[in-house]
Amino acid sequence: MPVPEAIARIFPRRGSGEQQPREPARPRLPADLARKVRRIEIATNRLVDHGVAGEYHSVFKGRGVEFAEVRPYQPGDDVRSIDWNVTARMGEPFVKQFVEERDLTIFLTVDVSGSLSFGSRAIVKRDLAAELTALLAFAAIRNQDRVGAALISDGLDLFLAPQRRRTHVLRLTREILVRPASGRTDLEAGLSRVLATLKRRSVLFLISDFLAAPCPRALKAAAARHDLVVIEIVDPRDQELPPVAPVVLEDAETGRLALVHGKKLAAEHAKRRRQERSELRATLRGLGVDHLVLWTDRPYLGTVVKFFQARRRRLAR
Repeated sequence: MPVPEAIARIFPRRGSGEQQPREPARPRLPADLARKVRRIEIATNRLVDHGVAGEYHSVFKGRGVEFAEVRPYQPGDDVRSIDWNVTARMGEPFVKQFVEERDLTIFLTVDVSGSLSFGSRAIVKRDLAAELTALLAFAAIRNQDRVGAALISDGLDLFLAPQRRRTHVLRLTREILVRPASGRTDLEAGLSRVLATLKRRSVLFLISDFLAAPCPRALKAAAARHDLVVIEIVDPRDQELPPVAPVVLEDAETGRLALVHGKKLAAEHAKRRRQERSELRATLRGLGVDHLVLWTDRPYLGTVVKFFQARRRRLAR
């Protein structure tokens, strides 16, 4: 689990040296990981079938509506939809019909830095991120929307251009699970690289545990150009260190070791995390950005559905 910066300097970083290339040759997927990807596909497709696709469709709209045809007026039709030119020619009222013009791109930006490999409860944060991205991606392609993705840590690790293919979703799921945890968290740099590459306006999901600065500049730029949704993945042990006798902890991102002792340090860490999360919430409120929090020790489906419903009510005002 991540170690507070104040104590992480007790021991130097191990294995220092030049940074290795980001794109190593991808080996054949081990059988256990192949089964995990398949399990995620089955589970998330089942959730999509049981209502998530409908909730998704009602919340994430396309760019507008386009004209389809005219038809005779029926009692109850909105008089504002009457086509007066056709009505004048035909001698009876006709109304215009429109269909939703979705043409929607969903883009999933996922933090795969070292801290996402930690989990103290039912699921590792990276596995939860993989399940969540699969759920959103399958809901999107079920609605004929394009799905793209980027994996970030302290830069842009992988960029997948938007597509409408099942195999595209499976590749994204696989990449999240198998990509080595090789970088520190720098969301400002990673998200900025994504924005420089992502030219088309999209519904942009940013998925991270936010165990670093809240990257206000990149968030502001993303909110200005895209429909930004921030998803924060939280493990209880990220918030509170165990108030126990001396214990050696290893930072998941740097490899540094630290000797942690006593309730005082645990209390300081908890206070710092509360302050960091408060700063993140304040930043997102100021930008008018939707913020969804998912915990590794709680089922996530109900929380996601409630989030969709709340967003729909807000957008309908």
